[in-house]
Amino acid sequence: MDFETVSSGDFGRSLTGVGINILVRDVRAAAAKLVEIFDMKVFRLSADFAIVTYGKDVFQLHSDGTFGSHPLLGLLPEAGARGAGIELRLYDTDPDEAAMRAEAAGWHILQAPANKPHGLRECVILDADGYAWVPSRGLAPEEE
Repeated sequence: MDFETVSSGDFGRSLTGVGINILVRDVRAAAAKLVEIFDMKVFRLSADFAIVTYGKDVFQLHSDGTFGSHPLLGLLPEAGARGAGIELRLYDTDPDEAAMRAEAAGWHILQAPANKPHGLRECVILDADGYAWVPSRGLAPEEE
């Protein structure tokens, strides 16, 4: 599917499984950081919307205005973090490299990269909207 030219109807009908829509204050800024820090790909970028891919996975960024009649809009805080209670896990991203890029980009490193007992090296990075991104990679046997 060509994400740059697909109609909104065809795109919507193509979605299966679990979908993620992330509400952000500034779609263009959020998309730029996802590319810069995690090497994601962005399509159909506008002030209101973007299709984002991470490997074979697809999700969407939406501005608040696109959710004008959505019941979630009234629950969003005017200021502060929005993403409390959710982790967006990126299992194919080196956490050490992502943490360096995130820090340089002005995002907050909530937890520095570390080897975890569940077989992953990971860190927790908070973006400008308060969402927790968790880049991680599997540990080699000698790292456990």
